[in-house]
Amino acid sequence: MLEGSLLYQLKSAHQSGQESQRSLNFGVYYKNTLVALCHALEDCILTCSSEPLVITAFQRGKWYLEEADRYAELAERSRQVVIMAAPDSGFGEHPTSQRQNVELVSLNVDDPVAQEWHLMILAPTYSAMVLCQELSDADYGKQGFPTVDLERKFYGFWTFEANLVQETMELAIAHLRSYNPALADTLTNHIQAIISTPIEQRDPLEAIVSRVVDYLQDSHTITTPTHHTVEQPQILDSNLLSNEVQAFLRMAQLTDQADALNPNAAAEVATLVEAMGQFLDLPVWQLNRLKLASLLHRLAPLQSSTSMLTSSSFGRYPEEPSIDAPYCSLVPGAQVLRTMPQLRAIATIITHLSEQWDGSGQPGGLAGDEIPLESRMLGLVAAFQQQVADQSAKSEGTLSMAECLAIALAQCHKEQSQRWDPKLVETLTLLVSGLQQGLSLSVSLPKISAGLWLLDSHDEALISRS
Repeated sequence: MLEGSLLYQLKSAHQSGQESQRSLNFGVYYKNTLVALCHALEDCILTCSSEPLVITAFQRGKWYLEEADRYAELAERSRQVVIMAAPDSGFGEHPTSQRQNVELVSLNVDDPVAQEWHLMILAPTYSAMVLCQELSDADYGKQGFPTVDLERKFYGFWTFEANLVQETMELAIAHLRSYNPALADTLTNHIQAIISTPIEQRDPLEAIVSRVVDYLQDSHTITTPTHHTVEQPQILDSNLLSNEVQAFLRMAQLTDQADALNPNAAAEVATLVEAMGQFLDLPVWQLNRLKLASLLHRLAPLQSSTSMLTSSSFGRYPEEPSIDAPYCSLVPGAQVLRTMPQLRAIATIITHLSEQWDGSGQPGGLAGDEIPLESRMLGLVAAFQQQVADQSAKSEGTLSMAECLAIALAQCHKEQSQRWDPKLVETLTLLVSGLQQGLSLSVSLPKISAGLWLLDSHDEALISRS
């Protein structure tokens, strides 16, 4: 990582141990993944309900020229667009560059930012960022620099978190101040105007995530050069697939962060349900599936919103009845997850979280063992965890954690045989007893950029029929 680059500065500010700063999860992305990802995030500007500030770095002017026509359309919906790149022939002559709200910053060739690929979008209702740096020749090792452009690799991360986008934009503005002080002042004023704008509701994140997944899936169809080895297309496709999963995990992360009283719900539920699965001797592939479903189960906005995906998008992959439960189209959120074949089993689990043991639940009115086991487990643990969080908040510290656990468990016992599977309540009781006697479970936020391992190969074979 180049010292003085924006990625280096942001990573340094978020090193483990830095007070009030959490560490960031970085990954490696192929160029074909970044092209699809950036196009999706950029095109969301066209439907954004407020005008964003856009700061981007293209490495060299020739890469900007490939995108200059579409950036003219993006500029029409933006308050200002700033493009940083080492200049090439024609960099400043393209008509888009002459627009009043488009500024080019010609980077020195030895500027570390000239080796970076950035996209930062900040608006009152929408924020997104890609922050990456190309690997050096030494990083590629023995295999050498790729001969195929789409196989170039970049190290970094992407996010929807407005606070991180703002922080990185401020680093970018400080960096370009030496090139154009007046522009830096203007951009600072833009940021202040954006963060001070009162908003009632942000643009629906589920529509944005749907677009990201859609664009990444479309990238799977890009024709690969005939000289590729067998492994190369598989690696490129895996990188795209990983980012499809990341899109949903990042949305779930924001859902948790928005809940001030229970901000670690998904991570805690994932930890508890995994421990419960181990009590039941579930196989590893099923534990992985439960963990991923736990991390995604709080996508509440999806339950009441319609996806931007069209019916033809849903039909891209043939739907077949699930072997776990009847197919149910009543939950829009589950439908969005179903756009990824690898997440159809997860969609089934989440769809049936609100079923009840006695058959009085929704959406399918399933009863007893008709309800998928994972749905029964996750529904019970999620309700239990929420009860614990509620009791802790209501008591304002007057109740110990053991007392909060006992109250939440008592409520689950009260609802067993009606809402919950009695045998699973027994298993939960054993787990809670262990916690009250000193059993320690490590709760940690998942490394989103490495979430692909949750899609176990056994699980993929199973969900291909779901």
